[in-house]
Amino acid sequence: QVQVVESGGGLVQAGGSLRLSCTASGITFSIYNVAWYRQAPGKQREFLANIFGINIAKYADSVQGRFTISKDNIKNTVYLQMNSLRREDTAVYYCKADRHGWNYWGQGTQVTVSS
Repeated sequence: QVQVVESGGGLVQAGGSLRLSCTASGITFSIYNVAWYRQAPGKQREFLANIFGINIAKYADSVQGRFTISKDNIKNTVYLQMNSLRREDTAVYYCKADRHGWNYWGQGTQVTVSS
């Protein structure tokens, strides 16, 4: 059974940083495309960044330069380093692993940015 689990969310002041982690059991991230999304109340789920292959990363314009996605194949973990956080970054953050049409989502982790 595949499980994807996010962690690292919490409450942070504007301008601060957080690092989210995404781990999995039952699949190996090294052969998957792994992405971070977020969903704020009343809004659609939004793509943030993904990483695949030999650490090829892509970012949404909204987080380019502030967020960094990385991967540790030994720990089977993907990270999202978030810097210069803004109130509008408040959302539930989700991790998704996909390969050949198979998609696995985590349950999400809440990030709240206060002013």
